[in-house]
Amino acid sequence: MASTASTNPAHAHFESFVQAQLCRDVLNSFQGLCETLGLEPGTGLPQYHKIKAQLNYWSAKSLWAKLDKRASQPVYQQGQACANTKCLVVGAGPCGLRAAVELALLGARVVLVEKRTKFSRHNVLHLWPFTIHDLRALGAKKFYGRFCTGTLDHISIRQLQLLLLKVALLLGVEIHWGIAFTGLQPPPRKGSGWHAQFQPSPPAQLANYEFDVLISAAGGKFVPEGFSIREMRGKLAIGITVNFVNGRTVEETQVPEISGVARIYNQKFFQSLLKATGIDLENIVYYKDDTHYFVMTAKKQCLLRLGVLLQDFPETDQLLGSANVVPEALQRFARAAADFATHGKLGNLEFARDARGRPDVAAFDFTSMMRAESSARVQEKYGGRLLLGLVGDCLVEPFWPLGTGVARGFLAAFDAAWMVKRWAEGAGPLEVLAERESLYQLLSQTSPENMHRNVAQYGLDPATRYPNLNLRAVTPNQVQDLYEVMDKEHAQRKGDQTDSGKAAAGSAGTEELLRWCQEQTAGFPGVHVTDFSSSWADGLALCALVHHLQPGLLDPSELQGMGALETAAWALKVAEHELGITPVLCAQAVVAGSDPLGLIAYLSHFHSAFKDTPHSLGPVSQAPSGTSSAILFLGKLQRTLQRTRAKVEAETPSPEEPPVSEPSGPPSLPSEHQEAGAQDVCELCGKHLYLLERFCVDGHFFHRSCFRCHTCEVTLWPGGYEQHPADGHFYCLQHLPQEGQKEADSNGSPENQELPVPDDDSTQPGPSPPVSPVKKVSPVPSPSQPNRRLIRLSSLERLQLSTLAIIPGTDPGTEPPPKPPRSCSALARQALEGSFVGWGMPVQAPQVPEATEKVEESSFSSEEEEEEKEEEEEMPLEPDLEQTLRTFAKNSDTMTKYPTWYRTLMRRAKEEEMKRFCKAQAIQRRLHEIEAAVQELETQGRELELALRRQSSSPEQQKKLWLEQLLQLIQKKNSLVSEEAELMITVQELDLEEKQWQLDRELRGYMNRQETLKTEADRQCEEQVLRKLVDVVNQRDALIRFQEERRLSEVASEPGAQG
Repeated sequence: MASTASTNPAHAHFESFVQAQLCRDVLNSFQGLCETLGLEPGTGLPQYHKIKAQLNYWSAKSLWAKLDKRASQPVYQQGQACANTKCLVVGAGPCGLRAAVELALLGARVVLVEKRTKFSRHNVLHLWPFTIHDLRALGAKKFYGRFCTGTLDHISIRQLQLLLLKVALLLGVEIHWGIAFTGLQPPPRKGSGWHAQFQPSPPAQLANYEFDVLISAAGGKFVPEGFSIREMRGKLAIGITVNFVNGRTVEETQVPEISGVARIYNQKFFQSLLKATGIDLENIVYYKDDTHYFVMTAKKQCLLRLGVLLQDFPETDQLLGSANVVPEALQRFARAAADFATHGKLGNLEFARDARGRPDVAAFDFTSMMRAESSARVQEKYGGRLLLGLVGDCLVEPFWPLGTGVARGFLAAFDAAWMVKRWAEGAGPLEVLAERESLYQLLSQTSPENMHRNVAQYGLDPATRYPNLNLRAVTPNQVQDLYEVMDKEHAQRKGDQTDSGKAAAGSAGTEELLRWCQEQTAGFPGVHVTDFSSSWADGLALCALVHHLQPGLLDPSELQGMGALETAAWALKVAEHELGITPVLCAQAVVAGSDPLGLIAYLSHFHSAFKDTPHSLGPVSQAPSGTSSAILFLGKLQRTLQRTRAKVEAETPSPEEPPVSEPSGPPSLPSEHQEAGAQDVCELCGKHLYLLERFCVDGHFFHRSCFRCHTCEVTLWPGGYEQHPADGHFYCLQHLPQEGQKEADSNGSPENQELPVPDDDSTQPGPSPPVSPVKKVSPVPSPSQPNRRLIRLSSLERLQLSTLAIIPGTDPGTEPPPKPPRSCSALARQALEGSFVGWGMPVQAPQVPEATEKVEESSFSSEEEEEEKEEEEEMPLEPDLEQTLRTFAKNSDTMTKYPTWYRTLMRRAKEEEMKRFCKAQAIQRRLHEIEAAVQELETQGRELELALRRQSSSPEQQKKLWLEQLLQLIQKKNSLVSEEAELMITVQELDLEEKQWQLDRELRGYMNRQETLKTEADRQCEEQVLRKLVDVVNQRDALIRFQEERRLSEVASEPGAQG
């Protein structure tokens, strides 16, 4: 066989083509192969069949089998589905090449232009299961033997481009390099077609190429004319990517990858990083591919403090411009972060080189994400129609921490190719556009969990990929503005007529609001509402409103003998604690009638929340359907934390209980020095507060931007902060000062640290010893406590407690149902805990068996068996087999004898970590977008409020319009705050899950020690960890009960639920 390959030039060219690792080598070897076989490259799908027929080479047979299997799918109609269609694809990124491959399989003539001349991007992409299967089906293992052989599924952009380029060349795609697409040239006359404009001057063959389909995959900075782009803006987010040389030594292969660590649920890691290096990050990911690839999100103040950025600029272009970034400081920053995250196990980190020969480290801004309003258009001139489609970053810019870029990019490429197929079948332009936009609506919602499970069935037909597909979600009438006839007069677009002069849906004018308040308060003793000032001064109208919306919260008989101020304060408190209506003015302002605009804004919240709610809302314990139940839960959680802290400070410890309803007794009167305009001034900065800026906490008003942790300046959320009684500052729970902590921290503040320059002798801090309890708990009960007996749990009982399954709604007196077997991923996490070294908290890790390295480094001569074996590893395990694995997992030494199962368990564990990281990053990104949106609403509201409060001669009609616009802004803000609360519930879940895992792991460490070797301090620490674990379990139980109650409430409120 070897002699045949060496004597046959075509065989030698094919081997060079398969093994080529540079773009020019791929093109040269393929050109040589075609010349040897007497073929012209770039002539379409018939070229592939000619190569296959003439190249009778054993090494190519497995590749032909894969490509034939793909091409034989019925949807391609044996390469005749688009035989008369001519396509131009702009951009040779992964998505552009993948779209070109699908179009070639459909039989279209495909020409691809790329302005670059080489592939040089080392950055690594996360792969979803369907992308792995898709690339394997195209021969990925043949072109890249190490494809998806590690514990995480990923591939570098360069390797992905290379393998897709090779497939595209084999399928007859015509490719032109170093040529940039600059625009379209419409048909000059009837009977002619569409051309493209290029720079520099293209070959005559390309300049004269007429096409009827244009697919743009040129990246987010280039979108063809006619497409509208929407900006999704969040808080300032600075990403840093760095690639280090991968020497593929045994030591390097033993360093585990980091699927993702996020501050939002693992603050301990980032505090350790900050204390050791002075580096302040939001997240970090480490993938091991052609390079050691790290990507992280850094805080601006940290980069300024460490000299990475020279000056602070408001514009990100200036902030991250080359003149403001110090390359040497950026390299030290990235090296120190990577060294800490991997515990220095990668040795002397050497930077990989980018396309210009410089160290491959860069800072980039992903504050704004761009998204096209539509995915396709049709242009027509002189009867010549052109179908335009977007794929890749110019369709939707991916948010890198989610790892969705290449997966959704491939889905968009499939959807665009399906659109071209429908176009070639003769479907009408509006019908084609409506189907494409229906699919585009699904793109941002896709995840591995909500797509079809059987990835082997995925194909070009959208029904094979998307469950519950509705291709008529968008109608042809809704996409008429996407069909542009350039040589005719247009009728006015429907979209231009819809929104002019209309108020937002659900907003209410002052007359409607006043009428609604009169209806809600009618019949309450002593209440007669006629305006928004004096009618509310005695507080009774507010009480009547609350009583009508939620009977039982306020009994009219309880109001007898109460003053106006006390009555108003009571109504405000009950509305906040039990209805979720946050006040925007204080009780004094209500009684004095000094802020009618604030009262209108406050009452509009009631109207928007309860206008469609039936009068009878059921028991008080259930969350009202009109407001966000998440806001109620977070408020009660925050008050529960405050009560718990008060108990601890009073030295009367008691087990943490889940949040319960607040007692509805009359509140204490507000302090006498608090005036009616207290809500107009921020209590932290002392500056004026406008209506939309008011953020109320325990009756005090702040700017949202001021209400931050005093230490880390992170935005504080309900249920996640405390006010320290000593200094009066607010802190997140991670930085809440403890007894004697402030003095200890004053000497080690990271503000005065300089970024360390790693050397060969530098070492990372070792694992911290168990922390002794702050206070020694005496087993003797205090006189004030009831006489209790201290319970000593055995190791088995502690083990059962640490793995306790929370079952909502279970009666404590009844025996819970039997616990299901633990999942393989959880066991992998426990038994292989040494593999999670790369979190900066090293533990003793078992040695990775050499067999694993040999598998990764082998030449994969029989890739068919290898791929089948890897696919089998992903299949669900039988119960008896999983039981066997659980037995193995209890002893990590046993796992070293079974490298295949070791890798399987590691992969499952890493996948679970990846899912949690992606979920956390999606939440964090959305929280940042909400914060940016609220700031924009506050700016608009400030201008409207100033116009309304200003003594001007504006006509009453203009003032009425301003007021309605202000109420619309308030409604939008309330909607965003409700969504924010829902996200914070999920953050609580992630945080408690992380805490339980950490405490479970720590408790097992104590339990595994022999009792005779434990000191008294060890036993105290063990008891403390056990108490913390019980506390976390109770909090998770409260969350589960809350979610179940909300689910039941939603089911009960659905139409037809009574039936």
